[in-house]
Amino acid sequence: MSKLNHIQIERRLDNIAIITINRPEVLNAINVEVIAELSQAIDIVSADDSVKVVIITGKGERSFCAGADIRYVININAIEAERYASSVHDMLNKIENLEKPVIAAINGYALGGGCEIALACDIRIASSNAKIGQTEVIIGIPPGWGGTQRMLRIVGPAKAKELIFTGKMITTDEVLGIGLVSKVVGLDTKSDVAMRSSSEEAKEGIGDFSTRRNKEDAPKLLNKKLMDECTKLGEEITKNSYNAVKVSKMLINKGMDADIQTGLRLEIYGWALCFAHEDRQKMMSAFLNKGRSKK
Repeated sequence: MSKLNHIQIERRLDNIAIITINRPEVLNAINVEVIAELSQAIDIVSADDSVKVVIITGKGERSFCAGADIRYVININAIEAERYASSVHDMLNKIENLEKPVIAAINGYALGGGCEIALACDIRIASSNAKIGQTEVIIGIPPGWGGTQRMLRIVGPAKAKELIFTGKMITTDEVLGIGLVSKVVGLDTKSDVAMRSSSEEAKEGIGDFSTRRNKEDAPKLLNKKLMDECTKLGEEITKNSYNAVKVSKMLINKGMDADIQTGLRLEIYGWALCFAHEDRQKMMSAFLNKGRSKK
């Protein structure tokens, strides 16, 4: 296994893996090497049976991923562009089709290819400083890594066209309103002061949030809250049957591109197949026994 230079994999709890794009000096922009490493990282977590949920994020507090590294793509021709896009699609399809749920923790900019990575994830949660957009038309190209297709399926054709045609960045209020993200994580005065360690409070005393949080500290706390929120969601998912979650993801993904009758028939097959899995009998029995114990 080759060494990963720009991608980090770490564990949160026992069964949640965090994949981090680690190029903060260029706002976690991605090039050919990063794409190959991200693909390898997906393979690693896919093969690890102890991992039940995956979180993808960017290093630092400023950016999830600012998109393709323009210093590379400015010099490639049409044939090289097709090969590059195909390799990225292969990687993003791995994310979308991974049996494990994938959560995008969007910390800051998610632009162009960065937005398309987030779109390939199952669930997107953003920090309040996030700015998201399919900005490719600004530099003379359309989205080429799935943006025209996945954005369409998530927000509908009219909104997808508006965002892609204008190339504008939108803030968390709008992305939450159109369903592009499931939740926005922000700071508030009471609960976030409580999150500070006792040692910090001993040094600084209890005071107003605005006077105790400097400009460097607040983004770090915001990023911590974002990762904690994504981990909390991951924990909720891992409490359930991994097999049932896996089948549910497959049915939703396949159903998006099928007519309703085909989707419903797939659902019947997926539902019935779960009756042959040990999780079903074990968890149903536990549920019934729990109910009896309360009587």
